[in-house]
Amino acid sequence: MIRVLIVDDEILVRSGLRMILEATGDIVVVGEACDGADAISAAVRLRPDVILMDVRMPGTDGLTAAAEIGELPEAPKVIMLTTFDLDEYVHLALRAGAVGFLLKDTPPRDFATAIRAVAAGNAMLAPTVTKRLISSFVEKGPSQAEVARKRLAVLTYREQQVIRAVAQGLSNAEIGRRLTMSEATVKAHVSHSLAKLGVANRVQAAILVHDAGLLSCQQ
Repeated sequence: MIRVLIVDDEILVRSGLRMILEATGDIVVVGEACDGADAISAAVRLRPDVILMDVRMPGTDGLTAAAEIGELPEAPKVIMLTTFDLDEYVHLALRAGAVGFLLKDTPPRDFATAIRAVAAGNAMLAPTVTKRLISSFVEKGPSQAEVARKRLAVLTYREQQVIRAVAQGLSNAEIGRRLTMSEATVKAHVSHSLAKLGVANRVQAAILVHDAGLLSCQQ
């Protein structure tokens, strides 16, 4: 079972998400919190696998809480939720260490899909923000592209192939089919690559690949 903590200042939102998730059979809601401060203490106490966290809340907001939760030992994966499709929130959420970003009007079945994806080590971004997110994450220039390429140069050729595929949003299974390797081997390459690059998750690795301008290159 995937253990989930729901964080939102609106009780109706929390109740609705709980009903959606607990109907799946493989997800259990272990707790709820109404603001970021409660979320931090609940994360320590309940040890969820995944946290669904609202961005804008009174008191300690979701972005601040996500950053603090990311410093915990064996930190849970955080998916940020918002009503607003604004680039600024996506950028700040990813900088805070979140591995997912969804709008609150996301179809119910997609919440469960997102939770399963991040619990398995993948990233999940709302389709409406994915394309422009990477290209506009930071102000780019030749020097930044050069720095990104130098960072990626520490990877082996095979690891670079895998990380480029990650940057295209492919799952481990899809990468395995493309590069003719087992899913376990792909997972190992991803793990080693993240460690070499000094990034926290697949989204941050994807941003680095885009910064380097490598997606236009042949795999």
